[in-house]
Amino acid sequence: MPRRKKTFLCGHQGYGQICHRCDQTRTQREKADHARAEKKQKKQEWEAAFAQDPIDLRDLPDHVVVKARSIIAGLMTNTNYRDFGGKRLRHNRFIISIPVTRNYRMLCRDCGSFLVPEEVLSHEEYNVCKPGG
Repeated sequence: MPRRKKTFLCGHQGYGQICHRCDQTRTQREKADHARAEKKQKKQEWEAAFAQDPIDLRDLPDHVVVKARSIIAGLMTNTNYRDFGGKRLRHNRFIISIPVTRNYRMLCRDCGSFLVPEEVLSHEEYNVCKPGG
């Protein structure tokens, strides 16, 4: 005796106990919801990390923020600014410029035994005016 297709409550037809088409759609929707929730949580954690930064890094690209945070962490552990490629400015020897990336510079003020990060500038902003002046 041949098997007969049955019509499920959703209107689809099939041979099994459940409608596999609707089950697959539901599974995909659950995966998408889970991925969306993970993405939202990561974004909230990223935003919360800005509150712990000693300087404002919110308007910078993500890769610049990550590199700036690593430089700040190094400076907090008394790593020499020259290890990051930093140099003192000629017009104000108390200001130190550290390259974050090719297009961004971090300015720090020399307070004797430690450096205080002041801001991260794009290379264009850095070249327009004398920083730290």
